[in-house]
Parts: sequence; structure tokens; C-alpha cells
Amino acid sequence: MSRIVLGIGTSHSPLLAMTPEMWVERAKDDLKRTAIQLCDGRVISYAQLAEESGNRHAEMATLENFRQQSAKAQQALDRVAAELAEARPDVIVVIGDDQDELFKLQHMPALAIFYGEKIIMHPHGEAVDHLPEWHQQALRGYSQDKANEHLGAPAYARAVIDGLLERGVDVGASSEVTDPIRAGFGHAFGFVNHRLLDNRPVPVVPVMLNTYFPPNVMRPWRCYDVGRLLRQAIESIPDDRRVAIVASGGLSHFATDEAVDRKVLTALQTGDAETLRALPVTALKSGSSEILNWVMAGGALEGLKNQWAEYIPVYRTPAGTGIGLAFTAWRPE
Repeated sequence: MSRIVLGIGTSHSPLLAMTPEMWVERAKDDLKRTAIQLCDGRVISYAQLAEESGNRHAEMATLENFRQQSAKAQQALDRVAAELAEARPDVIVVIGDDQDELFKLQHMPALAIFYGEKIIMHPHGEAVDHLPEWHQQALRGYSQDKANEHLGAPAYARAVIDGLLERGVDVGASSEVTDPIRAGFGHAFGFVNHRLLDNRPVPVVPVMLNTYFPPNVMRPWRCYDVGRLLRQAIESIPDDRRVAIVASGGLSHFATDEAVDRKVLTALQTGDAETLRALPVTALKSGSSEILNWVMAGGALEGLKNQWAEYIPVYRTPAGTGIGLAFTAWRPE
């Protein structure tokens, strides 16, 4: 039977694929934002956020601090990559969100699994001219500078789909990227292949959630419960495979909310299913919706022991825009 030998949670922020100097350039875009989603459900402008916060994060929003935080984040990513290499998985199940990349709003499944042979990236760098340097760095880090190809796991993915259907999960399915310029895989999956696997040809099963786009975003309780069923489906596959599960994305952004992030991380570390299932939907909008990827992974990794976690609250601007960067790993007890 297949065995889950490792669980990973990792942020995939553009900041992780660019130099600290480019964090400063990225922050300039925040100053122009007129609609920033907060974890209390409100949507406000940068000017309103600055007024409410009193720009209390000014001491954090400096190049010197960005350099320190970037170094700390890269060390955590190196540790995650080393965990994956040491675990020697035969297949990796990556739980991530699709942001109008492979799927479009005309047809956006709540949950889908890709069972094709080739994971072909959506080459955003080829589709858009005159991108700023920070954006170009991010696309290279996401393997989206061109239509890069990574290895799928067709037979194994179909077995996972069958296992979920047997357990009452009516999952969507996709088998091929026909025109990557129009639609291909996005950063949630490219980041894992490029940064964590260093483009090694390890077969990947992409599990794609719609976390961003109403009206069919799964609720936290459903994400957790489907995660449990995903684990059952994997463990029912007769092939003797070593499986790693990776949650890609999050945590809170585009306004950093340490309280929400720490609540989620603590629940994941302690196996607190009820807290994860009961997370308020209002806190999981916009970028923070990627926490749902971690919630599903939490259900799939139930029973494994959390080994370590790193949390880095990044404030790109004095007002508090940024992201909660998080990295963690689970192993069987």
C-alpha cells in the first residue's frame, strides 16, 4: 500500500523568488491599492489601512529587515527542500490553488485533480511585455518565465481520483494542457517544482482548489474532511509508493494578520481539527484564502507528527501590507 512519508507546508509568495531589494519595489504597488481584503472581512484602501494602523509597522518595513527576513525564509526553504530530498518520495501530491491560470472563470471547479503526463506552466513572462524586474524574478522562481514542463503522475493521479469518488468526493479532473499561453499551470505548483525539487523529475499529482473565486469556494470544514478522505484514498492504492503531501500558499495576505496565522499554525502543529474546520470564512478571502490549502493538508496529514515550523510575519509597508510566510514539516510517528 502507498504510505505518506512526509508532509510539507510552504508559502509561495513572490517575495521568496526575488532579492530583498525587490521587496522594496514590490511594496510600491501596495501604496496604490484601493481594495485590500482584511481577515475581519472588510475591504479597504491602502490610505484607510495606513490611517487605521497609524503606520505602526514602519520599523519592520525597511530594507535591512527585509534582508534579514529573506535570509531566514531561504533557510527555511532549504530545510523544506532537504526534507523532501531525504524522504525520497516516489510521488508528491501538491495541494494548491488555481488563480485563473489553468482554469478560467467560465469553468472554475471547486476541486480538481490533474492526471496528465506533463505539467506545463502558463508562461506569463511570454504573454505580458514590459514587466517590472521584481515580477520577472518572481516568474523565474515560479517556473513561469516560459512554458516549462514538469512530470505528472497519470496512473497514480487516476487512482487518487477513483479513491476519492469511492469515498463520496465528486472531484473534477483535467488531463492535458493544450495551449499553455492561454491556460497552463500556475505558481502554486511551479514554485514547488522549481524551488523545492530544483526541477528534479519527481512525479507530481496536482490537487487544485478554487480558493479565490466565489461562489464555489469550499468551506474550511469541507477542505479538512476532504483532506482526510484524500489520505484514505492514497493509503488504499495497492502500489508500494512513498508519498509526500505539500500544501502550497499562504498564509495571510495582502495585509499581514499574525493572529490568524498563529491560530492556523498552532492548530496544524497540535492536530486541532476542530479549530481548522471552524475557521471563519471571512478570514479566508483574497490571498488569505490559500490557508485552505493548508487546512486540506492538515486533514490529509492527521496522525503524523509535526516536526518544526517557521513563521515570518512580513510587513512590506508601514501600514501593514505584506504576508505571513510559513514553513513546516510532518513525519510519521
